Amino acid sequence: MGLILIPPARETVERPLIFLAGPIQGAPDWQAKAIAFIAATAPDLDVASPRRAETGGEFGEDKYIEQVDWEHDHLAIAAGRGVILFWLAKEAIRIPERSYAQTTRFELGEAVTVHRYTGAKVVVGIEDGFTNARYLRRTIGKKTPKIPLCSSLEETCLSAIALARAS
Repeated sequence: MGLILIPPARETVERPLIFLAGPIQGAPDWQAKAIAFIAATAPDLDVASPRRAETGGEFGEDKYIEQVDWEHDHLAIAAGRGVILFWLAKEAIRIPERSYAQTTRFELGEAVTVHRYTGAKVVVGIEDGFTNARYLRRTIGKKTPKIPLCSSLEETCLSAIALARAS
């Protein structure tokens, strides 16, 4: 089985890496489903998931910096030799003081731009009910037609596996 990297764990990644990008706060644990599917379907690939094992509460400054740096480092590895997989899960729990998927939306824009200028491999799956899905599908499809747009988590994982293996 490939490596499953979860913060703060750091290991040397030598095979193609699939980074699981998408909402965490307010979202169901779609990352666990994606990890299980990829591990069963593609044991030759490594996976990085930013969803920590422990839950609850805001991070203190040190843990926050550790988390953000971990994500930046693993996104860069996946952009260089792997795939950035976005699953835009619909909101499960409303968190009043936070816009849903606020970090994901920034990371998605950044990943689409990196894809346009460097060819980094990106896959985007959008669950029915994700807010602003129509705009995202239209804009990503028009500006970056080589980015696969998927409608289910399984289809998104399969597309990422195929792209990672083609690395």
